Amino acid sequence: MLVLGISGGPELINENLYGLDEPYIGHDSASVLLENGKVIFGIEEERLNRIKHTNMFPAQSLHSCLKSHGIQLKDIDLIAYYFSKEWVELFMKKLFLAKAQVPTFLEPITLFQELLRQTLHSEVDPDKLCFVKHHYAHAMSTFILSGYENSLITTFDGLGEESSVVVFKGEGSKLEQITDFPESKSLGLFYDDVIPFLGYTFFDEYKVMGLAPYGESGRYRNLFKTFYTLLPNGDYVIHTDQIISLFDLGMPRRKGEPFTQVHKDIAASLQEALEDIAFHVIQYYRQETKQKNLCLAGGVAHNCTLNGKILRSGMFENVFVQPAAHDAGCALGAALYAYYKAKPMAPKPSKLEHVYWGTDIGSAPSVLSQLRQWQDFIAIEELMDVSGKTAELLANDYVVGWVQGRSEFGPRALGNRSILADPRPDENKVRINKMIKKREGYRPFAPSVLEEDVDDYFEVPPNQKQLPFMIFVVNVKEDKRNLLGAVTHVDGTARIQTVSRKTNERYWDLIHSFKKLTGVPVLLNTSFNNNVEPIVDSVEDAIVCFLTTELDYLVVGEYLIKKKEVSWRNYLSFKLSLPPYFSLHQDKKFNSDGNLSNFYYISNSYNFEFQIGVSAEVFSILTSVTSEETVENILQNNDKVEEVKAQEIVHELMELWSQRLILLRP
Repeated sequence: MLVLGISGGPELINENLYGLDEPYIGHDSASVLLENGKVIFGIEEERLNRIKHTNMFPAQSLHSCLKSHGIQLKDIDLIAYYFSKEWVELFMKKLFLAKAQVPTFLEPITLFQELLRQTLHSEVDPDKLCFVKHHYAHAMSTFILSGYENSLITTFDGLGEESSVVVFKGEGSKLEQITDFPESKSLGLFYDDVIPFLGYTFFDEYKVMGLAPYGESGRYRNLFKTFYTLLPNGDYVIHTDQIISLFDLGMPRRKGEPFTQVHKDIAASLQEALEDIAFHVIQYYRQETKQKNLCLAGGVAHNCTLNGKILRSGMFENVFVQPAAHDAGCALGAALYAYYKAKPMAPKPSKLEHVYWGTDIGSAPSVLSQLRQWQDFIAIEELMDVSGKTAELLANDYVVGWVQGRSEFGPRALGNRSILADPRPDENKVRINKMIKKREGYRPFAPSVLEEDVDDYFEVPPNQKQLPFMIFVVNVKEDKRNLLGAVTHVDGTARIQTVSRKTNERYWDLIHSFKKLTGVPVLLNTSFNNNVEPIVDSVEDAIVCFLTTELDYLVVGEYLIKKKEVSWRNYLSFKLSLPPYFSLHQDKKFNSDGNLSNFYYISNSYNFEFQIGVSAEVFSILTSVTSEETVENILQNNDKVEEVKAQEIVHELMELWSQRLILLRP
């Protein structure tokens, strides 16, 4: 039986029919393909359309699911969506009333038939469409893959339909809902109501989690206690109207401003408040249900600090957190729900071991063919000992992009689409942030450690030494904290990934080779992307990121890649185009002299506030692009561009390329 699970909104990438510029509507689109209950392909839409947290309909990931196994839509038995039919209908009615550009109201079945017809050019039997309640999708995604026969399940989210937190009991492949909490008690929205005081917004929650250890939670504990009240029987109230009192501590930070100790202490107090409420709920239902296992999902379950404290609390014998706990994981959960509803007696899979479900880079000849397209800019060397040579580079303090096999499903790079470095020098934190990530310097990097060596470096429960998903924060052993300077956070913790030879032999071999050279079975592992793009997926994505950052080396499959020394003139041979979701605009604005002048900018179709200014010359060039032409041809055909300006224009185009605002290809 083949089942497709999907998450995401109804908008297509090349149109703005519904005006869904709010990124939180249908965020983290994804598609997952099951065969007889087993995942055979899964990928987030952002990896393919290159829009972070995209809320577009998952057209490209659906194509990839079908293409990966040579099937067509007619071969699929069920298609499951991650919201209830009633909620989708209500949502579309509200859209029709609120958005004048929506031409007609479509009821859910018709809507999805039309979306699938447009994206996959195929009709779908309406009886194959299945709508799954949001929190049920979250719950199935974690419980079914936990390996537990029974468990307490808690889904903490911003909001899904009318619920923000739902507590279940799982047995076999069935869910029994125990209770739920309304939007007014949303822990995700509580967190999001506070973080604007720190200069952050939606999707920045993980940054605040990383900032919290620099603060002292006790400083504002009493103030934060006024933001919520714990009630009997695992209940609580959030006093959203009290959060505005944070103004009494001073003006909120604006994006880009430095952090003061006040900001750090707010972050610490917020993290403590989140933990206080979550523990209150979980402890009560642990006592009520007598369950010894816990499964977590929902966006709040990406709070690795909270997860680590639950793991170390001893409250449960076993704790499992869905590695794609956010809404992309609902594509998986919806598919699993549909499958077990159709096949209630089907056996459950064993405990999830890996999430290498995405795009494969392909065979060595295929990889080499793709690399050679860029040979004017890169030198390519085939390696006989990929792990040994890469370990040698890492031991010599080079920073390496590492691309192997199938991409990971979810928000973490787990050794197939990673940037790797020596975990020992403390200065590697600053160095990697400066050369590649361009992010806040306080944010920690994660360690990948050989599973068999984890006890020597980290404090983990004796019955949970397999932690392969970077979803738990644990303590670094005190005598190893100075040794692992680049991956030990300020509070002596680390967001750990254990690596098994069984599930990722090449990555295990690499860390093992590094251990033979240095005595340390650990690598610094961060996601392979810069600060404006999703994690790379394809070979081309990896090369583009490599060429537009200061990475030292790139390893793709069997090949080691170095940058060639090139001048700005080499880039004239690139073909130039705009991504389908960007557009060019000309407007009038007051300049610093108080006069109206022309303002040229790039905007996109999924965030109406996004504007990046460009020069008049580059605006003229970009508006003249009708198909993929070389930069050189465009310059020659544009009489507004003088020869002396060509170098400046190329440098501006390179900057736009590094921000992924334009496409440049050989």
